[in-house]
Amino acid sequence: MKEDSAIYAVELENISKTFAGGVQANKNITLRIEEGEVHGLLGENGAGKSTLMNILYGLLSQDEGMIRIRGEEVSLRSPHDAIARGIGMVHQHFKLIPTLTVTENVILGLEPIKLREPVKIETEDYEDSLLSKVKKATNTLVGAFRQLMPTDISGAAERIKRIAEENGLNVDPYARIQDISVGLQQRVEIIKTLYRDADILILDEPTSVLTPQEVDELFVTLDKFKKAGRTIILITHKLRESMALCDRITVLRDGALVGTVDKKDTSPQELARMMVGRPVVFTTEKMPSMPGDVVLKIENLHVDDNRGLSAVKGVSLEVRAGEIVGIAGVEGNGQTELVEALAGLRKPRQGRVFIEGIDITGRSVREIREAGISHIPEDRHARGLVLGFSIRDNLALGKHYIEPFATGPANAILNFDSMADHSERLVDMYSIKISDIEASASTLSGGNQQKVVVARELSTNPKLILAAQPTRGLDVGATEFIHKVLINMRDSNTAVLLISAELDEIRNIADRIAVIYDGEIVAFRSPEETDNQELGLLIAGHKRDEVEEVPQQ
Repeated sequence: MKEDSAIYAVELENISKTFAGGVQANKNITLRIEEGEVHGLLGENGAGKSTLMNILYGLLSQDEGMIRIRGEEVSLRSPHDAIARGIGMVHQHFKLIPTLTVTENVILGLEPIKLREPVKIETEDYEDSLLSKVKKATNTLVGAFRQLMPTDISGAAERIKRIAEENGLNVDPYARIQDISVGLQQRVEIIKTLYRDADILILDEPTSVLTPQEVDELFVTLDKFKKAGRTIILITHKLRESMALCDRITVLRDGALVGTVDKKDTSPQELARMMVGRPVVFTTEKMPSMPGDVVLKIENLHVDDNRGLSAVKGVSLEVRAGEIVGIAGVEGNGQTELVEALAGLRKPRQGRVFIEGIDITGRSVREIREAGISHIPEDRHARGLVLGFSIRDNLALGKHYIEPFATGPANAILNFDSMADHSERLVDMYSIKISDIEASASTLSGGNQQKVVVARELSTNPKLILAAQPTRGLDVGATEFIHKVLINMRDSNTAVLLISAELDEIRNIADRIAVIYDGEIVAFRSPEETDNQELGLLIAGHKRDEVEEVPQQ
């Protein structure tokens, strides 16, 4: 530990930030990052981690406090200011243009441009459809961009290749982003920061979409950065990553600083307690499953994505009452389209879906919900909540048109008292932290927003639960809670289909595992008979079984 008089790579002193509506994201936080260290920033979803780092990167301005970079007080009014100070940031959701090459993405917004020839609009004939119009607009913009690119693309590509080789980030400078894996796309984002000579790197949840093998490769890269003297700030909620990578770890809770500890002086259990304010159980206890009759049966299902391309390719699967079947896979391999087809949000192109022997293929969302299917969507903001609605209203969605929440002729009048009673009961049952049931759902933390979704979906006593990435972005405490709830539903004879990119989660609570790669089920495994290494090979497409039919219990 340095003395207070020492010069740090980064000093954030008494930083406070309040957003519109009075939500205080950062409360008088002081944080000091040593030169050449890997510093972890841990906390619940909504603890203020990303806000604090967005202030350091110039995306947000603090209301109070000061920032020093290597002892010099600075004003970071934009990412341009941060980059000029040697700060780079790799965001959780990549900022890449799929139709451009690696080189074009890396130099975008940096290199001086020179107009080589007049911009030409594409004249190719397109069908008069929305998809065709989007393609036409995209091609026009990409074409215009390429004509504004610097003339020395090859020189930029050579520099990118050199940076990649020096740092173990090998990637083809001329490959299009849409043609490379998610892991390689992350390498491109890291190369973007190095191309701009960053020596202070902020990584926001860097392993959220990586396979275990890609995570190991990232760890090797970050170790090289550390040995080269670079300073790394790792935003994460994963304790294993913090303990494996970080020299020191700072924990935030409810926007305030809990403390900073040396890795050698702490443990995952202590970090979890600091994050959530109580002891946390990491492995959920469960009894062996007692599967009953088939609830969900999927036969040869084919589903297209938003571009009209095949995303789900002949999936067949069964889920029985009283069991949790986990679908393991890297995001973007057809899971989203599969769940949306099962929930009525997307029409299958081919195949059948049955609930307790009744064909529900292609039915509406309301019909599918009435058939006994509940859906915990992967994106709680886009699919799970109406953020501008009250907590009371969100907890009644999906049942608002039936008694006791609706009364009068044709159930056209909402019974707000009944909705309030229902909401207060669920808030108490699921320990949802709220100020008032009339408060907007947008005022809740990510963990409490997810609890609202889970409480609503499970309050219908469903036959089948579609749980898509149910703990994404949640802290260990909220994750523990969701796992217990799903296991309790299984034990009450409900069928659960769990879709998760977290292999530890799949192995912890699933009774059977189906591995998906490129829209196909490539293997079935028992959690007790596999490990993350084998599952990592399967979800990356390096290994597969000959899957002919669904294994029966």
